[in-house]
Amino acid sequence: MVWDIDPINLGTGLPLEGLRVLDFSRVLAGPLCAMIAGDLGADVIKVESPGGDPVRSLAPPRFGDDATYYLAVNRHRRNITADLRNEEDFAKVLELVRVADAVIENYLPSQVRSLGIERLRAINPNGVWVSITPAALGGPLSDSPSFDLLAQARSGLMGVTGDADGPPTKVGAPLADVVTGLYGAIGLLTGLYARAVDRPGRHFEAPLLESTMSALINQAQGYLATGVNPQRLGNDHPSITPYGPVATADGFMLLAVGTDVQYARLLQALDDDDLSSTIKWTMNDARVRDRVELRRELDRVFKARTTDEWLKLLADSGVPHAPILDVEGAFEQPQIREGDFVGIMSTPAGPMSTMRSPLRVDGVRPALRSGPRRLGEDSRTVLDN
Repeated sequence: MVWDIDPINLGTGLPLEGLRVLDFSRVLAGPLCAMIAGDLGADVIKVESPGGDPVRSLAPPRFGDDATYYLAVNRHRRNITADLRNEEDFAKVLELVRVADAVIENYLPSQVRSLGIERLRAINPNGVWVSITPAALGGPLSDSPSFDLLAQARSGLMGVTGDADGPPTKVGAPLADVVTGLYGAIGLLTGLYARAVDRPGRHFEAPLLESTMSALINQAQGYLATGVNPQRLGNDHPSITPYGPVATADGFMLLAVGTDVQYARLLQALDDDDLSSTIKWTMNDARVRDRVELRRELDRVFKARTTDEWLKLLADSGVPHAPILDVEGAFEQPQIREGDFVGIMSTPAGPMSTMRSPLRVDGVRPALRSGPRRLGEDSRTVLDN
């Protein structure tokens, strides 16, 4: 079988132009990994079962027949369907694997065995293989189906998210899947480099559990170093204060005062005699110790003005701060509204606004060359080639 590069992926000048990536993955982490490769110029073919990626139906919201969830992470790839339990389909897919530079999949170990995925890997031992797994292979959780919410629960992430006197809370976006997809992309690119310079590194795992735990960063390292189990602190930071929302006359805004110098600047900008005379809060460790009392004092001061008034007053103060925006507000801020981060991509239901890659290559954001395809839209042209 010949894998002809999709003409839309030729002449792009992007770093991964000419690379062939086969994407067997479903849901979010694996497709995100594949989308990053496609955004950077790779020619990606997505292989779906005849029933389709289950994310296609995770709605509302929808755009046409497809869930926007699916549309969010499945651009820049052609789409074929194949039943790997059917020997004829398996043979056709095997020929694609034979010429692929990289493969992305998120099969459970039991599915790897039942579908004969090792036969696919064996046909192209020099190809880069990225496995998105529930947990590191060989461990007791490696064959247990998992997804973002379960990973947030098991990883400790929910254990440090939420108010101190409230229940554990998930992050409002699928952070576990996103972090895992990014690690998958790191593995993919590392493998391609290793192959180019003839170094070891062809099979990369991006385990959902361990990838999510890696996002704990300082919370995890604090526990490992001291044995003290981090607790939920709401919007407070465990090591810095004031570093979170303060109440204003009409809502909230965010302070991110990370140093003692920045706190001195805050006092100067606020010009409040009581706060300025409280010498004990000059140092961060005392502010952390007295965070509840300090927050009460800051709320007292900030409630005297509206959020917009404070944003203008602090604009040139050298105090890190920000408005707290909802999703609509985030897209309406001038940095985003007047920039090139949002673009238009094609979908089966017509043009749709979407976020482009956050990466820029030599100062240029990669173009949106093609959007998600219909289920099996390219099966005939790809598999009968």
